[in-house]
Amino acid sequence: MTLASGGEDEPQARRRGRPASGNATRDGGQVQSLTRALTLLTEIAGSDGGASLSELAHRAGLPPSTAHRLLKSLEQMGFVQHDHQRALWNVGVQAFTVGNAFLRSRDVVEIARPFMRRLMEESGESVNLGVLDGREVVFLAQVECREVMRVLARPGGRSPLHCSGLGKALLSALPAQTTRTLIGNHIQRFTDKTLATHEAMERDMALSRQRGYAIDDEEYAAGLRCVAAPIHDEYGEPMAAISLSGPSARLTDARLKLLGEMVARTAQAVTGAVGGHLPAE
Repeated sequence: MTLASGGEDEPQARRRGRPASGNATRDGGQVQSLTRALTLLTEIAGSDGGASLSELAHRAGLPPSTAHRLLKSLEQMGFVQHDHQRALWNVGVQAFTVGNAFLRSRDVVEIARPFMRRLMEESGESVNLGVLDGREVVFLAQVECREVMRVLARPGGRSPLHCSGLGKALLSALPAQTTRTLIGNHIQRFTDKTLATHEAMERDMALSRQRGYAIDDEEYAAGLRCVAAPIHDEYGEPMAAISLSGPSARLTDARLKLLGEMVARTAQAVTGAVGGHLPAE
């Protein structure tokens, strides 16, 4: 602690403002530890069924001893939990609590859910809600259909923008330059139907805007189709997207137009419910 100077008999006072340089190194170390701990938490969240210490240390680029120390700290705070039988680390309840605060702050999940349920009942297919995060779409919620064969999308799961229904719906509502930047120079091909060039993507997005909904025609996973439309905020910008997904055997060419129009109407209804509006032509 740095103290203000004064006479021998004068009371010494705390100096206001930033502490002197003695704490700089310590502060830097704390920031590094925080960054490393959050990296480990992110890696665990992206691992279905948990991850071992050695896996996490390798992915985070940390010595196992350092990774273990940070994981124990996260465990004490409830952000992770350790399955001793399988020797795997999983996300803890506190991480869910903190993550759920994001959903509460957005309100879009709570507002959209009754619309999603109605759409599922009308279409007979699973309904998904997602938002843009970097170059991916993150699933916020799903209302599952009653079919035995159905698409499952867990909250927090991610899909690429350029070949998922939700991602393509969001891209179609963004400016062309933003879209090109988000897609990047290398477009990964997931199936034979993935659109792998900017020219093909631009033509497809023009069609999406014209129709009012985007189509994932087995572009991300063979045998699966999806139709999606964007939800707009008060500025007319895309804040989320809603989709119907299911096996190609049920989402046939004959049904796609009908289902797409249903999704577009639902997206417009949610847009109105959140106080948003469609962008000006």
